[in-house]
Amino acid sequence: MENAPKNRQIIHVDMDAFYASVEQRDNPELRGKPVVVGGKPNSRGVVSTCSYEARKFGVRSAMPISEAHRRCPHAIFLPPNFEKYHQASEQLHKIFQDYTPLVEPLSLDEAFLDVTASLSLFGPAEKIAMEIKNRIKKELNLTASIGLAPNKFLAKIASDIQKPDGFVIVREEQIEAFLDPLPIERVWGVGPKTAEQLHRLNVRTVRDLKKLDKLTLHKLLGQIGSQLYYLARGIDDRPVEPEREVKSIGREITFQQDLTDSEILKTYLLDLSLDVGRRLRKAGLKARTISLKIRLADFKTISRSKTLNNYTDLDKEIYREASMLLNELKLHQPVRLIGVTAHNLSCGESQQSLFATEPGANEKLTKTLDKIKERFGEDSITLARLLKQKDDGSK
Repeated sequence: MENAPKNRQIIHVDMDAFYASVEQRDNPELRGKPVVVGGKPNSRGVVSTCSYEARKFGVRSAMPISEAHRRCPHAIFLPPNFEKYHQASEQLHKIFQDYTPLVEPLSLDEAFLDVTASLSLFGPAEKIAMEIKNRIKKELNLTASIGLAPNKFLAKIASDIQKPDGFVIVREEQIEAFLDPLPIERVWGVGPKTAEQLHRLNVRTVRDLKKLDKLTLHKLLGQIGSQLYYLARGIDDRPVEPEREVKSIGREITFQQDLTDSEILKTYLLDLSLDVGRRLRKAGLKARTISLKIRLADFKTISRSKTLNNYTDLDKEIYREASMLLNELKLHQPVRLIGVTAHNLSCGESQQSLFATEPGANEKLTKTLDKIKERFGEDSITLARLLKQKDDGSK
């Protein structure tokens, strides 16, 4: 890793408790209260995110819902509404694109922006960052924490230092003073095991880490050790990459109670296939490989896949292949999770089957259904099989 190009201006935007904040924004009765997004208190799910009111009680993302309920029994537990979060994310990224095409999304609520070439149009980077922050508040009624620095590593740390609603600038001449006092756990690549190894050497801060030479770190930690040598000095030359290749699109669902009925499983499989198909079409992609993921009651995970002759983005074909894979498994054990993923993606047109009786008819029907749902909502039109109320408490 070499020195980053001089005078780069990198912004890292990280929304504050995004899912929970969207829920609080849309329902005034939730404001100021501990909100946990992930599922019902007795579900097997995990916390997707939680409001800062809930975090005061030790609730954290990825924590089992049951543990979150134990720590904060008076919290309001909500299932995630990804359609709503995606809409807010699209609005957020439209704001980013107003200032630079160099936007690297990390998730729905987080992104890097390289505004180096935007200074002549919009003024100093600090002004651009503050404008973005203010527009997010005004147009989305949400808060974001922002870090501005000469590279991605520093910008990422800066955005996290003063959460929520933070705004931290790290200038070139401030890098050493900014990094040195930080605990090593703040550095990318330092997880619990790596931190434990470094603690044995009495390395607890970035300042301590800088005392170890590159060869020692490499012998101790391998390749990650060499990376830590540079990061401890604030060196990170990675560019902001606006176009990331999408390698797969999938969705899975965990059941509150294990399921054994194959017909109920296929109903969920259909629901998942519809979602995957629609997301493929929205991204302008088609898939040639469909995979099925099953997790049994004993936590054993089984994966099966099928590569098709042609690329597809049709719900019906995705469901057909996933359903056949499920049949082939001949399961005799209860199932706690099921998932469908589309792999081997292409943005090209799929070839019509020689046996298609009406070429393009399925595509036209599917796109029409998509438009109806976009205009009137997800529940405006659906398949009869999905009308049956699911009462097993899945998330």
